[in-house]
Amino acid sequence: MSHTAETNMRAGRANTWLNGAGLRPTRQRKALAELLVGDGRNRHVTAERLFDAAQDAGVSVSLATVYNTLKTFTEAGLLTEIAVDGARSYFDTRTEDHPHFYWEDENRLTDAPADAVEFAKIPDAPEGMEISKIDIVIRLQKR
Repeated sequence: MSHTAETNMRAGRANTWLNGAGLRPTRQRKALAELLVGDGRNRHVTAERLFDAAQDAGVSVSLATVYNTLKTFTEAGLLTEIAVDGARSYFDTRTEDHPHFYWEDENRLTDAPADAVEFAKIPDAPEGMEISKIDIVIRLQKR
């Protein structure tokens, strides 16, 4: 595939992703969407890593804009935010419920096999509440 065809395919995926959520495709949103979903693969990113990738790609965007855009994408249902500790959140392009491995030594989040997770019982939600989702983060460290 030629470079131009690849570039057009990445832009097309990003535009389809944004349009599917009804988001206005601003220059920054399109550029960040291309980095997130342009290659068609799912990924887990922090705001800092996405900012670094944007800088490497020559995209002129501030870290604050990256944070704001990730928040907008999450609120629109395009991303899921996974908090691994009080100070670090990852944003996942795969939005259906699924478990994660957090590689503590590498500060990296990956998908874990969903078919290996079973719940024997979960508590009932308190009066007037319902369970909206269950986040599973399995922390890993070297022996």
